[in-house]
Amino acid sequence: MLSWLVSSLITYPPAPACSAEKHQQAMQVSDEPFRLDCSLVLVEGQTIPRPILIEGPPGRGVGLNCQGGTVGRRDLSVSIARPTIAIRSRKTAEGVWERPHSLAVRNCTVLGNIRIFGMGADGGYDDLRQSSRLPGHTIRAQAAAPTQVWLDNLVLTGRGSIPLYIGTGVTAVSLTNSTLNGSSTATAIYLDAESRGNTIRDNRILTRTAREMIAIDGSAHNLITGNRFDLHGKPGIFLYRNCGERGVVRHQTPSNNTITGNSFTGASWLRPRLVVENARNGSRSYCRDDAGYPFGSSVDDRDNASGNRIQNNSRN
Repeated sequence: MLSWLVSSLITYPPAPACSAEKHQQAMQVSDEPFRLDCSLVLVEGQTIPRPILIEGPPGRGVGLNCQGGTVGRRDLSVSIARPTIAIRSRKTAEGVWERPHSLAVRNCTVLGNIRIFGMGADGGYDDLRQSSRLPGHTIRAQAAAPTQVWLDNLVLTGRGSIPLYIGTGVTAVSLTNSTLNGSSTATAIYLDAESRGNTIRDNRILTRTAREMIAIDGSAHNLITGNRFDLHGKPGIFLYRNCGERGVVRHQTPSNNTITGNSFTGASWLRPRLVVENARNGSRSYCRDDAGYPFGSSVDDRDNASGNRIQNNSRN
């Protein structure tokens, strides 16, 4: 807990403005990511026709203000592995995770997805598995992951992949005053294991999903308030933990979240599940894949949600 509290109090100063050359590079049509290591303000209506990568220490204090412009292209393939905007930590040769910190993306239309992730950003799960099998995993995961990310006034158009993924250990992400639309083969927003202290406030969430709109998977102390959901017959918010998935022990439970003042339309009449605690409780075939360790989901596959404040949400 202490590492999260300390990181939430530290703020890096804004990065210097991007040079004219960097601005021009961002405007080039390419399938390769543009590495953002400065503060970029678009001319109103401009498009960045390529993915964006914000990675490690060069990503500290950076900003992107699209001023109503767009990131991505309709013909650009997006996926979990190739997000439209990737905000991720990087691993040094010495095995240390370095994270971006104190950054903002504002006033943009994003065609595809935003993915924020720490451990596992190298494409594998070995670090996560190894860390999860030792005490103190939650603290390590949070120390390795991006923190203080402000996403404001966005239009996030899903194109199959989860539009907003908040990865393992990520803390202090804020999504405000935004619209999520398009489609997802899973959820609209995913808060993954060991993440904490994220805010989803005053958004319009319209994404057509295959599952629930928001998954809170072993994520804690988050605030979800003032959002308007159109469920299209799907569930709203599920709180659970994916015990044992990929052999990773889940340490944190989906607890102490505040989910208040949200409105839901389009709920299923037969089974209108708006906010559901303990939505899985070990009902997955991989739950025993993390067996053999004396903590977390290794000893108890149940979700064990507790201390959540869920009130004043309405069905319209």
